[in-house]
Amino acid sequence: MAKTVGIVGTLDTKGMEFQFIKEQIEASGTATCVVNTGIIGEPHFAPDVSAGEVAAAAGGSLKALQDGGDRGVAVAAMAEGAAKIIAELQRDGKIDGVISLGGSAGTTIGTTAMRAVPVGVPKIMVSTLASGDTSPYVDTKDVSMMYSVVDIAGINSLSRQILANAAGAIVGMVNAEVPAAEDKPLIGATMFGVTTPCVTKARELLEEAGYEVLVFHATGAGGRAMEDLVRGGFIVGVLDATTTELADELVGGVLSAGPDRLEAAGDLGVPQVVAPGALDMVNFGPPDTVPEQFSDRTFYQHNPTVTLMRTTVEENAELGKVMGQKLSQAKGPTTVIIPKQGVSAIDKERQPFYSAEAEAAWIENLKANLGDNVTLIEMDNHINDDAFATKLVETLLASLDGDA
Repeated sequence: MAKTVGIVGTLDTKGMEFQFIKEQIEASGTATCVVNTGIIGEPHFAPDVSAGEVAAAAGGSLKALQDGGDRGVAVAAMAEGAAKIIAELQRDGKIDGVISLGGSAGTTIGTTAMRAVPVGVPKIMVSTLASGDTSPYVDTKDVSMMYSVVDIAGINSLSRQILANAAGAIVGMVNAEVPAAEDKPLIGATMFGVTTPCVTKARELLEEAGYEVLVFHATGAGGRAMEDLVRGGFIVGVLDATTTELADELVGGVLSAGPDRLEAAGDLGVPQVVAPGALDMVNFGPPDTVPEQFSDRTFYQHNPTVTLMRTTVEENAELGKVMGQKLSQAKGPTTVIIPKQGVSAIDKERQPFYSAEAEAAWIENLKANLGDNVTLIEMDNHINDDAFATKLVETLLASLDGDA
């Protein structure tokens, strides 16, 4: 069956470029469905979904947006409407992927629509912003950002090649055959470089037990992505070995997953086993990006672009309190396992972040705030010891079997 690509864009101001994309896709034998999000003037060519329909999907009208003269309001409304329409088209099997192009407004509209469809559905955004911070546009979805190099202002010798590449990419993606594989229940696990031995061992053991393990890099987006999948019903159990994102949220690091981290599994009653992996650190970029108020703190240069800052005794006390309160709200089997010899590769004796005082403060405040619904296990191991990883897995498997 022929595939169809959804094209989201402003056909009034960027119509020539979108027509070029459309023609390139259709020349490959792939169909298109064009959603017009432009409100300024008449579209360069007839879309399949009009701007009026997009505005209506957002609960308004095209005329009201035009008469209002507020660009920000218009962009927000067309983004909302496009997201609803693209999501419906994908659910109904009418599109198999999404492509868009634009500057700041076009990127906002296009990626909002892309984030409304599930992970795995191809998504390509050709953007003037793709060489900067793309996190607001990608968030936790598999949006492919492609830098336009030149501004999107007509077709020229360079933009012609870039747009043709983008069209070819989305055609290839929607027509790609995914190799068949045995479906297994999914476990979500969190990992950092400094907890890799622990999570690698745990993953191997879980795979031997018949599970597929999705490992999420605890970089903020990683934690949010895992919890989005938990809330989506994809994940049957959580091995949250690396809860470092909570430290960034508390102290102001660059890898926060937001205030709701460590809540999804509990809210849905999904079995979870939690460890304080990498709670000894807060993440920043290169040394010159570290805020001046932290100048007297202990640092470790992980690599030229990542500076780690040791969390203090007081911060660990607060992290224990926060984790205890969050986990006490859990509706399903929940266990915290403590590695008493350190929580990361650089938090153990003779390593730069080792602090028995900080860990003791975390443990004391965790215990003071844990409800009776949470099981607490203390082990005289380092987090990266095989014995610790094995205990994590045994505990989660017991919870999944209903024995916890």
